[in-house]
Amino acid sequence: MRRPVRILLLPILMGALCVGLFLGRTISMAAEKTDSPVNPNAGVQRKSPSGTAVPAKAEMLPAVCIQNVPHIRRNPRVFTNADYAQHIMELKRQYGEKIKNLTYVVEKPFVVVGNEKPSIVRRRAEKTVRWAVSLLKKDFFPKDPDHIITIWLLGDKTSYEAVSKIVTHSPPDTPFGFFNSSQRCMVMNISTGGGTLVHEIVHALLAPNFPECPSWFNEGLGSLYEQCSKKDGRIVGHTNWRLAGLQKAIKAGTVPSFKKLTGTTMRRFYMGGSGVHYAQARYLCYYLQEKGLLRTFYRQFHANFEQDPTGYKTLVKILHVRDMEKFKKKWKKYCMKLRFPG
Repeated sequence: MRRPVRILLLPILMGALCVGLFLGRTISMAAEKTDSPVNPNAGVQRKSPSGTAVPAKAEMLPAVCIQNVPHIRRNPRVFTNADYAQHIMELKRQYGEKIKNLTYVVEKPFVVVGNEKPSIVRRRAEKTVRWAVSLLKKDFFPKDPDHIITIWLLGDKTSYEAVSKIVTHSPPDTPFGFFNSSQRCMVMNISTGGGTLVHEIVHALLAPNFPECPSWFNEGLGSLYEQCSKKDGRIVGHTNWRLAGLQKAIKAGTVPSFKKLTGTTMRRFYMGGSGVHYAQARYLCYYLQEKGLLRTFYRQFHANFEQDPTGYKTLVKILHVRDMEKFKKKWKKYCMKLRFPG
């Protein structure tokens, strides 16, 4: 009596196996800090001999480049240790002969790869990447990316430029670092400090949580944490090098209205004058943070995006103001009193 059952089950089992193989191939084909402020060893910006902070990020649109690197893809938050191990194996297979002396560290949802001493790479992975991810997820980003992202931490300018060319097939257009969303990697000259790294981690985590987020808030929030620390269990941004440019623009009368800033398209945000856009967006986020409104603004903006795609109406509501020009004057006076270093 059992033989007919086995015969009937055989086609079913074969069909299930084919479906499994098909789905596996489909997935494969679809793939494409401590409590102290962020510093070179635990994440802060490099300073020039004069003590002036060096910009943590060039004013640029994130690079877009596609290459056949390992892109394991699953639903958010379901990657296993085996997935991360496979990702590292593929990185070693593809780059092991081209890039020497690499250390690999799993720091979920990322894989950190560095060419400094193993102890230094592990420290950066823990003290900057893990630190930033845990605090950002606590305040803003419950969802992980639906793919594993590689963070390349290079210890000097020469290796940074070389690895950028190997990984993205193009030289970097910033001396500090960048997030390549298509390539699903970050490439960092970590010798310049951890400010850019935290900035780009914000972009990587914001994407799966608020994919429609306009550039002004994406860059405003990212740049807010270029200089940051932990306070009362939360990540806190501090004044940074962008303040000087903002204060200069305020004096020159070239800071746009908040309605215009929030209404900028991606292209316009990153075009000429982007330095003012970055600074204005950053210090609007800084103001909201200092008034205890930043997390509330983010949640309400995200929830009401369909009705308020620029965030302007939500901003007006959160600030409890009717006259935004009057608020802008108040905000400019506030910003002119800020200092960096603080």
